[in-house]
Amino acid sequence: MKDSVPLLPYWTKLIVPLNLCTGKSLAQPCLLRISKVNLPGFTRSVYRRDHALITPESHVFSPLPDWTNTLGAYLITPAIGSHFVMYLAKMQENSRSGLPPNDVERLIFVTQGAVTLTNSSGISNKLVVDSYAYLPPNFDHSLKCDGSATLVVFERRYAFLDNHITEHIVGSTDKQPLLETPGEVFELRKLLPASMPYDFNIHVMDFQPGEFLNVKEVHYNQHGLLLLEGQGIYRLGDSWYPVQAGDVIWMAPFVPQWYAALGKTRSRYLLYKDVNRNPL
Repeated sequence: MKDSVPLLPYWTKLIVPLNLCTGKSLAQPCLLRISKVNLPGFTRSVYRRDHALITPESHVFSPLPDWTNTLGAYLITPAIGSHFVMYLAKMQENSRSGLPPNDVERLIFVTQGAVTLTNSSGISNKLVVDSYAYLPPNFDHSLKCDGSATLVVFERRYAFLDNHITEHIVGSTDKQPLLETPGEVFELRKLLPASMPYDFNIHVMDFQPGEFLNVKEVHYNQHGLLLLEGQGIYRLGDSWYPVQAGDVIWMAPFVPQWYAALGKTRSRYLLYKDVNRNPL
């Protein structure tokens, strides 16, 4: 299969002058267990015109603009063809967030540690793992971390509609109801309201081992995905990629996409999707 990558760990057949398995034969093949992730120059990351797989060994962290004591890794940006930004923010002791540009909305999701969110009215909320906050465009706020925390952050320039405004939202994954998924077996939660003011949503999708998407999707929406737990196979276009927790995927409009969960534990991923706007 084109562009496919085998699952880790890898087995590689080597012909060596001294058989490292037995220490005797000079010409017999030997199976050595080699993790290609540790080989110089190897990465599972892939960039194509209509999709990208960005794996943890490829993440490049640097000081995050306008944040203090925080390192960021931009994983999806308009340079790749998206209309949104997705990045990881690693907040250290005594760190504080900056504000997004004017008219840009933001959603943060905590994957490690805890942060305190404070708005301009002085109201504070503590956000722990699997909790999140939606910050409307031009909403004054700050995030503070006294220890360490890792956030996944989604930002996009808000598509305004007359007589519609979004609201500041704080929540947690386990408090969101399971939604019906006709024809599918996975479990679905949505972190934002489905109402017209919101021009994107974040889905949390759970698959038990062996479960898969019934629909082989092709649609106008873009996606940014972070695999939070488990492992599986993702089809993107004509390529099939083994994926595991920590992997990020960008999907352009109309790229064929499909997922199947493998392994012995649940797969869970976080998925950005643009909604409620005419694609024209």
